[in-house]
Amino acid sequence: MNRIFDCAFLSDMSKKTPDLHSAYASSSPGENKRLYAEWAGDYDESFAAREDYQLHTRTARAFVGAGGQGPVLDVGAGTGLCGAVLSRLGVGPIDATDISAEMLDQAMRKDIYRDAIEADLTQGIPVPRDSYSGIVSSGTFTHGHLGPEVLPALLRVARHGAQFALSINARHFEKLGFADALSELEQNQIRNLTLPEVRIYGDLAAGPNKNDTALIALFERA
Repeated sequence: MNRIFDCAFLSDMSKKTPDLHSAYASSSPGENKRLYAEWAGDYDESFAAREDYQLHTRTARAFVGAGGQGPVLDVGAGTGLCGAVLSRLGVGPIDATDISAEMLDQAMRKDIYRDAIEADLTQGIPVPRDSYSGIVSSGTFTHGHLGPEVLPALLRVARHGAQFALSINARHFEKLGFADALSELEQNQIRNLTLPEVRIYGDLAAGPNKNDTALIALFERA
């Protein structure tokens, strides 16, 4: 599924420091891999801290508040921001999966994950069916990233009764049809769906995205 980049894109990426705009502008798994390979080393400082990013904390707390427990798969784990909050809240064990080996390397340095699984979710997750009691994702379902087409892959690795907490950018939710996809899944695959809306950033955030919100899809595997 990895796309071969044209020279113009490679040249453009080499001249820019990775940022939120370039993340939102990504349009394929291959572009995301290149972006996050370049961003991994200073992601926590150059983005999360500087932009007062809070979605990972709010997603982890929503998961725990809904009764979520381990073993948990942190989907699109990145550098481990959400996993670190889950660990502090006493949840475990936690596995991390991400398309970027470089981001996973940063995550594993935090000593909060049992295992790291490099995977393109559009191609599935290479773990046995029914492996997890919890599925958490913060920041993966957003502009330039993934849509509802990967939900079946997440359901496959979840046990019956597993708690999900998936943050979905509010604009992405409307644009890519998450409402219809979740409604269809409610017919026989998920239950107890709620969609609390939260701010993605804190009060110190600035810039055009400072007031962005996300819906946290909380539900259980039927």
